[in-house]
Amino acid sequence: MLLGSDVSSLSTTAANAAAQGLSIVVPLYNEAAGLAALHERLGELAKVLRQRYGLACEVVYVDDGSADETLTIARGLAADTLDVQVVSLSRNFGKEAALMAGLDHARRGAVLFMDGDGQHPPDLVEKLVGHWIDGGYDVVYTAKAHRDNESLLRRLAVHGFYALINWGARQKIPEDAGDFRLLSPRAAAALRQLPERNRFFKGLASWIGFRQIRVDYEPAARAHGMTTFSPGRLVGLSIEGLTSFSVAPLRVASLLGVLLATGAFLFGLSILWETWTTGKSVPGYPSLVVGLMTIGGVQLIMIGIVGEYIGKILSELKARPIYFVAEHTEKRVATKTSPGESERTAAE
Repeated sequence: MLLGSDVSSLSTTAANAAAQGLSIVVPLYNEAAGLAALHERLGELAKVLRQRYGLACEVVYVDDGSADETLTIARGLAADTLDVQVVSLSRNFGKEAALMAGLDHARRGAVLFMDGDGQHPPDLVEKLVGHWIDGGYDVVYTAKAHRDNESLLRRLAVHGFYALINWGARQKIPEDAGDFRLLSPRAAAALRQLPERNRFFKGLASWIGFRQIRVDYEPAARAHGMTTFSPGRLVGLSIEGLTSFSVAPLRVASLLGVLLATGAFLFGLSILWETWTTGKSVPGYPSLVVGLMTIGGVQLIMIGIVGEYIGKILSELKARPIYFVAEHTEKRVATKTSPGESERTAAE
């Protein structure tokens, strides 16, 4: 029984890139106001990629349970220069599930992921594709060029998150890397084979390896609306990412336990030494209460950390689907042999 996977047959050359094509996966959540403009920009991008590389493109819009008219607008988008798929999930499953749904439905070879809020500039995609086809890179990821417009507290929190998740990890996650990235056909195939249900996309895209390159960029301002990622939700996503991808919190808990035990042992020795040298009894009530409260609090934190991992194990054992598709439609670019557009609607 093989314990690995051989994806070498999917390696990309400049000659076969055009035949493999590119799927652009765009998760959507309440993006009705800017979706039409984004689709127009992607259509222009498809023209450029076809002219320069002979690359056939499609876009896969994944509606993650939007409460506005996002799905209605997506259904009406035209397939003028690139094929269009619209995948509507049965409810809001979260961005990680939406990304996986897009990856599962992508029909082309390479897969590019970008947000639907306008902050990921389509103009940069040509550069990412160039690194894939001309440079031979399998994973082309983007990262914020700087965080000067963010508060000091947020910058410290981001740095601490990556320092913790990369602590002791064999494959590091690049700091400031985002979900805006391109995967070659074999990198996309490798990512599809990972079976876990609690997914951390940035971590998994780094873990698969292959040749990777970083492209710095400055995110554009949101085209409309406000971000749905509040500070509380960002903290929750950070905990999800840590416990889904890394055992660093368990190591921190173990290290903290060792430090507390060492401190308690040294404190006990100091009490014995003072009693032995001075003959005076040391008052113990205040120190006992403080010690018990400290150890009790740390134990509760450790139990909470272990509980997070047990919850992840339970989720994996249940083996529930990551998402359900309520509606799936396709439109294809009209060709000489295919007049008009073909559509398909299915419940999956």
